[in-house]
Amino acid sequence: MDDALKQRFTEIVGTANALVTDADRAPFEREQRGLYGGTSSLVLRPGSTAEVSAILKLAEETRTPIVPQGGNTGLVGGQMPYGGEVIVSLGRMNRIRDLDLASNTVTAEAGVILHALREAADAADRLFPLSLASQGTCQIGGNLSSNAGGTGALAYGTARDLCLGIEVALPGGAVLDDLRKLKKDNTGYDLKDLFVGAEGTLGIVTAAVLKLFPKPKGREVAWAGLASPQAALDLFHRANDLAGSGLTAFELAIDTAIDFSVRHIPGNAAPLAGADPWYVLVEISSGRSADDARTMMETLLSAALEDGLVADAAIAGSLSQADAFWRLRESMSDAQKPEGASIKHDISVPVAAIPDFIEKAGAEVQRVAPAARLVCFGHMGDGNLHFNVSQPAAGQAADFLKLYRAVNDAVHAVVRGFNGSISAEHGIGKMKRDELLATEPPVAIALMRRIKSAFDPAGVMNPRKLL
Repeated sequence: MDDALKQRFTEIVGTANALVTDADRAPFEREQRGLYGGTSSLVLRPGSTAEVSAILKLAEETRTPIVPQGGNTGLVGGQMPYGGEVIVSLGRMNRIRDLDLASNTVTAEAGVILHALREAADAADRLFPLSLASQGTCQIGGNLSSNAGGTGALAYGTARDLCLGIEVALPGGAVLDDLRKLKKDNTGYDLKDLFVGAEGTLGIVTAAVLKLFPKPKGREVAWAGLASPQAALDLFHRANDLAGSGLTAFELAIDTAIDFSVRHIPGNAAPLAGADPWYVLVEISSGRSADDARTMMETLLSAALEDGLVADAAIAGSLSQADAFWRLRESMSDAQKPEGASIKHDISVPVAAIPDFIEKAGAEVQRVAPAARLVCFGHMGDGNLHFNVSQPAAGQAADFLKLYRAVNDAVHAVVRGFNGSISAEHGIGKMKRDELLATEPPVAIALMRRIKSAFDPAGVMNPRKLL
């Protein structure tokens, strides 16, 4: 990019918010794991929707490629530059514009950090249920652009389900203002759903109206040890029958994931005294009372223990212990890092197929990468597993990573055999783009390309991602 064009972009946001030096741009050019990244020509930090609109108007006019970026917590490379693109970082747009208790909605700008939004809702005696391990850094715009899921999806849905209205700056500078608080609206195509999950390829989300919920009056969290994923599935069915919508989380983890989290994350402790092959974290919430939530959890686990379905269980005895139980679960990804290289999969299959999927995919992993260690954990209640694989304990990272594509292909073939998805909540980005194009139905790819062309005819929005 020549200096004259840099100056035109800089004038939109001001010199202080246009990062031009290598050192200033560096934090925006590499993602947290170091797998993806490149060089940008400029990082712009707009402070308003009007500034984002002006950036996109100039970008289309000059055919300048744009990469939108939120908290830079994405895991598939969708927020990264690869060939001199301009990064548009939304972090300065961090206002909560409106919190409407009567409508149970909050209107937040794209740069609001998820944890801050959850705290604002909590202070107003409401719950915003989207919950991710990266919630202290990730931003609402990125959550929507990737259709984030997280641990609350079982009861409350994904980011798409939590979004009522949206504001988006479009290529060419037009702004779609659809910040409505309506649960029912049948006026034509639902445009907002095109942008949620589009990974910044159609426009830049600048604000959204999001659903709030009454805070539960009771919440109980427990770990249970089991012999197998089938036992976990049986327990899930019992929990669902007993608690219904009050079953707000049901997380599955293999013993290796627990072991890594205890050994490598300070403050974590084993949830149970013994050792079991598999574990589940169960959360039951009640809108009626704390006693009601406690009774449901005790009823579930006492019957499961009596029937031999569960080998051991522990219910959190305090809020701090409940938080510790959740911290054990949420630190599983970070706990893999000290164990060397890992090959990760973010997949979903029908809930009823999870035991068979784990058995078949695990066998495929051992066929391709003998002695590799399965580190499977995830949101069993909604069918989403992080089917991760760590290098052999005595192996070399470089040798293991040579098998990355072979392991991915083997696991994803099993996923497709169950009519599942190769991307449950992380998105497509750069990592899964080629596989998406190769494996999705041709009609679906053709329709997505037509949508992309209609919204972004100049091809400036997040190029080489998703499609």
